[in-house]
Amino acid sequence: MTIGYNRMKQQPDKKRRVSIRLENIGKKYHINHERPTFMEKIVQRKNETFWALKNINLTIYDGDRLGIIGPNGSGKTTLMKIISGICTPTEGKVITNGKIVTLIELDAGFHHDLTGIQNIFLNAMLLGLSKKQILHDLPSIIRYADIKQFIDTPLYTYSQGMILRLGFAIAIHANPKILILDEGFLVGDTGFRAKIRKTLQTHYSNSESLILSTHSLDVLREQCNRIIIMNHGAIVYEGGLEAIEEYDKLIP
Repeated sequence: MTIGYNRMKQQPDKKRRVSIRLENIGKKYHINHERPTFMEKIVQRKNETFWALKNINLTIYDGDRLGIIGPNGSGKTTLMKIISGICTPTEGKVITNGKIVTLIELDAGFHHDLTGIQNIFLNAMLLGLSKKQILHDLPSIIRYADIKQFIDTPLYTYSQGMILRLGFAIAIHANPKILILDEGFLVGDTGFRAKIRKTLQTHYSNSESLILSTHSLDVLREQCNRIIIMNHGAIVYEGGLEAIEEYDKLIP
């Protein structure tokens, strides 16, 4: 499969440090079907594979705010999981510089039987914060999440929006150098989405890097200075905000 790559050549920026570099990244999955029948056991079966990503080359610098857009199944989430280290590439090399915090799966790092406060300690420790740091930031995290009395109740009583509030509050207080957000950050209510957008505009400017995947073109226009369009596991366009206008032309 060959996909044309409409790319605006970006000259290496010697003044800014590289946050992330992906070199010839590919990710292959083996497709497991249902339990074979007796006849299928007799007849030799083919091993099916699927390349979720193929030949991805991308450099992200400090201060870049990269938006990733593409249809469902285009490889966006797989790419972000590889960048964040959740899964490893089948081929290629990933280079990262700086602490990465990711909100791809909202309840990752949480325990549903623990209370909100207990999950703050659990999740924050997984992100590398010391107990002393957590105790210092705990009041600020609770204020930011603003889930009131539910902070003392088990996580299984939370809605997805409440889990987002808690997860994002912890993520920001972990002071990541690279923050990765998937579409899930839009599940919050209008007020909290506005708080997230304001926080992103305030904290991610010159030295931190933001990677954002969403179908909301308005959010991309507001938050990003670079855009890549993905389709069938490949980058088909890379550039600035003009890429948003090219999307409908490239992805019918």
